[in-house]
Amino acid sequence: MKKRVFAALMAIAMAASMSTAAMAADGDKTEINVIAAEYGQNTKAWWADFVKSFNADNPDINLNVEVVSWNDIYTVVNTRIQGNNAPDILNIDVFADYQADGLLLPAQDYVSEETYAKMYPSFLEQSEVDGTVWAVPDLASARAMYYNKDILDAAGVEVPTTWEELTAACKAIKEYDDSIYPWGIDMTTDEGQAAFAYYTWNNGGGFVDENGDWALNSDANVEAIEYAIGLVNDGYTNSDPANDTRYDLQDMFGAGQVAMLIAPNSLPTYIADGGHEVNFGVASIPTNTDESVSAGVMDRFMCFDNGYSDEELAAITKFFDYFYDDERYSDWVLMEGFLPATIAGGETVAAADEDMAAWVDIVGSSKFYPTAKAEWADVKQGVIDVEQRALLGENVKDLLDELQSDIAG
Repeated sequence: MKKRVFAALMAIAMAASMSTAAMAADGDKTEINVIAAEYGQNTKAWWADFVKSFNADNPDINLNVEVVSWNDIYTVVNTRIQGNNAPDILNIDVFADYQADGLLLPAQDYVSEETYAKMYPSFLEQSEVDGTVWAVPDLASARAMYYNKDILDAAGVEVPTTWEELTAACKAIKEYDDSIYPWGIDMTTDEGQAAFAYYTWNNGGGFVDENGDWALNSDANVEAIEYAIGLVNDGYTNSDPANDTRYDLQDMFGAGQVAMLIAPNSLPTYIADGGHEVNFGVASIPTNTDESVSAGVMDRFMCFDNGYSDEELAAITKFFDYFYDDERYSDWVLMEGFLPATIAGGETVAAADEDMAAWVDIVGSSKFYPTAKAEWADVKQGVIDVEQRALLGENVKDLLDELQSDIAG
């Protein structure tokens, strides 16, 4: 697997190129190019309004924001970088590969002290390498189990808290109505790494050991993924986990076709925006240990080192000051029902929605992906590949042994 995807290519390209902003200047205006991830039905419209307002309030800057789906964003960004056309600002989850290849600016080079001070220190730490923060948190989410109360009541089952209870509940729901998927699983390229986290963390395993070293083929991980694949093979899940994304599952849950699934705190907003009404409950993720572990997910903004002038860097700083304005940022977070990464945002969201206040506490105690490790991008794709090959019948232990060898050597 790759260890340094762009290093050699970009060493030549960076030395020979002008900055993206300078090359794309519009008259006397400084141009800022942003690639942003699409979070849901409202993302494109929100960014369109943001661009209109920002450009009106900053007539010397021309902001361009390209919103790209999660299924395509990694390919789009990597292709742009290889073509010497890196964006100025990128909104995505991963950063370590780009940082390891020397492509990023330290966060405090382009974020003002006032804006930087707004952010939860624990979130900034997730993007720290060797004492330097290389990206700033965009937003966060936490995961829990959602269940359709009406379906569980009709099937005569209690809300499961353990894997044994989950299996029994799935069996009862299947016997009650064979047309309903008891349990939802997403092992797609969109978020298959989340499935790996849900099951391994709740079996005492995970991506790394207590020393922070990769431990992908631990016995606990093997058992966890075998359990998840077993649910699929027993007919207790959606029929195509390798292609059914979390959004597909959320649509199915909204339509009453999936009885239980693990989903982010934004699910109620997603369901309502899709025109569905579900009598649902929220519970801890079923576990095979003494304690349920929630997954915290944090996405980021990062700035590529495109050789900016002082004027261009000042324009990028204005972008972040504008985005993290307390009222504007809170609107962004609430727009898709996510959790804030700033202190003022947390206070605003908690005040606006009592239910969200509990989620703000949950995300603070969640486990996060080890995204500060340079190999994370390879690990993320690797565990998804393991899951998808296991769905086709390959041996889980052999696959995880192979992945561990590729990553750790």
